[in-house]
Amino acid sequence: MQNSENCHENVWILSGTSDGPFLAKRLLDLNYSVFASVVTFRASKSYSNHPKLHIITGKLIKREEIVEFIRKNKIKLVIDATHPFALIISEKLKSVCNEINTPLLVFERESLNNKSSNFNYISNLKDIDKSDLKNKNILLAIGSRSLNDTASYYMNCGANVFARIFPIQESVSKAFGSCIKNSNIAILEPSKKKLCILEKQLCKFWHIDYVLCRESGSYSQKNWEEIIMGTQMKLFLVRRPESKNNKSNIFSEYQRLIDHIRRKY
Repeated sequence: MQNSENCHENVWILSGTSDGPFLAKRLLDLNYSVFASVVTFRASKSYSNHPKLHIITGKLIKREEIVEFIRKNKIKLVIDATHPFALIISEKLKSVCNEINTPLLVFERESLNNKSSNFNYISNLKDIDKSDLKNKNILLAIGSRSLNDTASYYMNCGANVFARIFPIQESVSKAFGSCIKNSNIAILEPSKKKLCILEKQLCKFWHIDYVLCRESGSYSQKNWEEIIMGTQMKLFLVRRPESKNNKSNIFSEYQRLIDHIRRKY
């Protein structure tokens, strides 16, 4: 990896595929040198080639790794645009940046909080009323980390459990190693075209009653809301954790974040 000494400033973005590529492009257009961290090689393909863009693939687990990365690459600003439920890495970034006096800005998608008679906001993955689960078909769209534990819980409540997972090796491995029947697992990317939402056909094929997902503000959540609205199905959204970052450093609009960076850095 090569660090450019003649760039405007070195900015490190940690993000998924929704927000990171757009933020990176805007900063590159303004002559910043951008380091973008993604978890998988597949996610890196969402970024365009650019001489001042450096892609880092893989998880940063230890605080020491984060400190070393910032110092080695002369990072002047860190942007945390990770998933709202990625609490561990967000807390580590906050702690490290405070410790070594590196500015940290947070991009959080706005909480949609759309209201419908069949939208239900719950506090955790196991908050669906047990008394109404017997023989219900529930589709889990919660990722793979808590998939087995959550599936086991709802199976014990008498529900028939299905899952939608992303085509990532780790996710696929965890899903097929879980207690969910292989025939009840669908591997697909969230649809990005409103006129062709594959998840809608999946719900029809499996006769889904309930969908469980997280309140991420992503197009995946928007898809589920589009599918559920006006049907007999119910959507259960796990509320996102409350941010503990300084409110003045949190942005929910791309332009406001970019304008702030231009003024300050």
